[in-house]
Amino acid sequence: MAKLLYQYDSYLREFEATVVRVEGNMVFLDQTAFHPRPAGGLDADTGWLEAGGASVRVLGAELAGGDVAHVVEDPAPFSPGARVRGAIDWERRYRMMRLHTASHVLAAVLYSRHGALITGGHITPEEARDDFDLKVEDWKRALLEAVEEANAILARGLEVKVYWLPREEALKISGIVKLADRLPPGEPEIRIVEIPGVDVQADGGPHVRNTSEVGRMVVKGLESKGARKKRIYYTVEP
Repeated sequence: MAKLLYQYDSYLREFEATVVRVEGNMVFLDQTAFHPRPAGGLDADTGWLEAGGASVRVLGAELAGGDVAHVVEDPAPFSPGARVRGAIDWERRYRMMRLHTASHVLAAVLYSRHGALITGGHITPEEARDDFDLKVEDWKRALLEAVEEANAILARGLEVKVYWLPREEALKISGIVKLADRLPPGEPEIRIVEIPGVDVQADGGPHVRNTSEVGRMVVKGLESKGARKKRIYYTVEP
């Protein structure tokens, strides 16, 4: 599987890699800064791959058999062993990073207040959607109050730390997994995203370095999808 460079540096905009194989319009590399869907609920990165003097649009990246497939407009310039330079669409990625960090803070608030776990969600550059197993009668008020608290936390300018822990040690941390019925993959080490005093969570996606970068969460809609499934749509503004 390709080394996931964004897990080590979410701000990496360009990188170099070697083509491992090409299957149709899918290019596989030995390492990549492109975040693939559906990992972590984020939409895929887009951008460009350059090889042999040609710059080809990357329409998206997908998980494929445990590897990352870069879906390109034209696979002709790529062949196994070729060196390539990749560049991600940074504006698109950074919007998703801001929303991703916001989603962690919101999840932490709802877990702390109501023991609510995330049952689903998706992040695009425009908005985020989260579903919570929220067992309170006035669930709309609970979600709106949680967003208000999350905004207060984001405004404090807290560092967002990323590090790895041995699996057994990580799973001893209370609330390390806030996705219902979901445990991290069985690797010996688990990537941790921590906002000190707010949240510690197993997570493999890109985040901002400081909560002050997120801006303010703005609710776009609330929806009940069942007795124990409450959905919130939101975006972030500067």
